[in-house]
Amino acid sequence: MATTTSSRPATARRTTIGLKLLMAVTGLVFVAFVLLHMYGNLKALWGEESFNTYAEHLRTIGEPMLPYRGLLYVTEAVLVLSLVGHVYAAYTLWSRAGNARRTKYEAVKRASRTAWMRWGGTFLLLFLVWHLLQFSIVKFSVNSAKQGPDIQQNPYALLVASFQVPWNTLIYVLAMVALALHLSHGVFSASQTLGLTGTAAAYRRAKLVGHAVAAVVVIGFLLPPLAILFGIIK
Repeated sequence: MATTTSSRPATARRTTIGLKLLMAVTGLVFVAFVLLHMYGNLKALWGEESFNTYAEHLRTIGEPMLPYRGLLYVTEAVLVLSLVGHVYAAYTLWSRAGNARRTKYEAVKRASRTAWMRWGGTFLLLFLVWHLLQFSIVKFSVNSAKQGPDIQQNPYALLVASFQVPWNTLIYVLAMVALALHLSHGVFSASQTLGLTGTAAAYRRAKLVGHAVAAVVVIGFLLPPLAILFGIIK
């Protein structure tokens, strides 16, 4: 009986470590994706031709060895699997932390420090659904003055029409703030999970990298929509 009882905490710890590794690896996949996506969005600063050429190039990469949109299908599959894994790991760990809060004071302190990550992540998940529906799956304009196929079938026109609407831009700004906070803590946490913070210098470096990635992403993502809202991009 003693062996069975002692094996349970060890199994739980291994499972928790596995979930944290899953979160770290899938999180890094999304870090790479948001950096590339940010780069693509910045093409809007160079005008319609530059942005639309980039958007179409994403669909033709690898032709003729790959079918039209072939690489995008692979990328989307990887992102969906990563999203499922990341959300599953996050909410499983969240549930375990909730159980621990009832009995352990230290767990309460840890939970309070990371609660914003969980709720911020939930907000980002809801925003992602909205964003995909708006620009990828359905492709609809929230701008009542700019509607129709000429808007929906033109990536640049849809982008400009959408961010000329203040409330839509506000949602995007809030999502980017949440993303910055998520990235800043997430990059550091992933570094810890992967054993990259073993020294004081490495610890500080991981913190710095997390802040730097968050700053680059939030600034890069906010430049086009704010430029559109304030009439710099038309």
